[in-house]
Amino acid sequence: MVAVVAKQEGEAIGLLEKLVNQNSGSMNVEGVTKVGMMMRAELEALGLQTRWVPMDKAGRAGHLIATNTGRKGGKRLLLIGHLDTVFEPDAPVEVFTRNGNLASGQGIGDDKGGLVVMVLALKAMKAAGTLGATNLEIVLTGDEERVGSPIEVARADLVAAGKRADVALDFEGGGDDMGSIARRSSNTWELRTTGKTGHSSGIFRPGVGDGAIYELTRIVAAFRTQLPEPSLTFNVGLVAGGATAGLDSDGVRATATGKPNIIPATGLAIGDFRTLSNEQTARVREKMLAIVAAHAAGTDASITFKEGYPPMAPTAGSRANLARLNAVNRDLDLAEMGELDPLQRGAGDIGFVARDVDGLIGLGTIGKGAHAPGESIDVSSIARQAKRAAILMTRLGLENAPKGSGLRPGA
Repeated sequence: MVAVVAKQEGEAIGLLEKLVNQNSGSMNVEGVTKVGMMMRAELEALGLQTRWVPMDKAGRAGHLIATNTGRKGGKRLLLIGHLDTVFEPDAPVEVFTRNGNLASGQGIGDDKGGLVVMVLALKAMKAAGTLGATNLEIVLTGDEERVGSPIEVARADLVAAGKRADVALDFEGGGDDMGSIARRSSNTWELRTTGKTGHSSGIFRPGVGDGAIYELTRIVAAFRTQLPEPSLTFNVGLVAGGATAGLDSDGVRATATGKPNIIPATGLAIGDFRTLSNEQTARVREKMLAIVAAHAAGTDASITFKEGYPPMAPTAGSRANLARLNAVNRDLDLAEMGELDPLQRGAGDIGFVARDVDGLIGLGTIGKGAHAPGESIDVSSIARQAKRAAILMTRLGLENAPKGSGLRPGA
């Protein structure tokens, strides 16, 4: 497998260039589909069964799903990646460029480099005769960067695959070449406040109260002082208030009207919070609701929540998978990987299956600058990560599925 990866590294870089030069912003349905068809051709050439799942109902392009039936009773592996990027067609054009071991381009690390690592690892397994014995299901989503709605539709296939799997391997970027066994959630909130309007000379008086903006700032300030706890971050992303205030249909722009001598009648703020476990998510929501409910005089307020990506909490099973990966590192004479602090990672698709299956994150390329102009990768990490992944998947595939796993009869 090591020899095959070395031999086909140049071909893999060529595939990466093709993928990067095809824009596939989440809302570019045609572009995401084209990347999906490129990947479909690669996976079918390896003998995998593929299907394209349209996501018209969720307002997105679709997902590519591939399967390989290996030996009976072997562990079933779920490989996760995504076809889309944050760069829509109107973003500055950044085609694939390379200078030595540094390559850059739109989505090169997140997640087109990861797709190439996956393909190269599977090719190595095919050449070594281990792919045919390995039970695989691959889910490449077309909307990881901007999930379609409703989420129940957009992630139905991924969730179902997670319930069938014994191990989940996420091929997004590997950051600082660390082992990653946890990802935090991504939850958004919207806060609305109201107050009694009138001449500013009457503010704070009985029967008038504090106005909507003081109520808004009271709540936001209380979030800052009362919410902090380990593994939690929370952010206020947009604030508006005045005689009138509102958000546009996309929820990313605000308008407001008001005068210095008018007590504001309305206020709004939007933000997010990120947690390491479902229990932490529930606890933080309850704290926020309690803060909002302690209204200042003459005001009212309400907060609504929307869950985006669930968390992937660290588990003993995921640590065992990292130990397996470190055994591979030892056999390849590579440094062992420590656990990456989940504060260093964003949310991702593996969170949707984390309740059902243990996994590993960061099997894609090593790079920097994700989601920003100039996103880049270390080209040498393609081969290194592909070697690790091919050997890890081969060894996992040779293990027996635990009793009651996704390979139970009739599953």
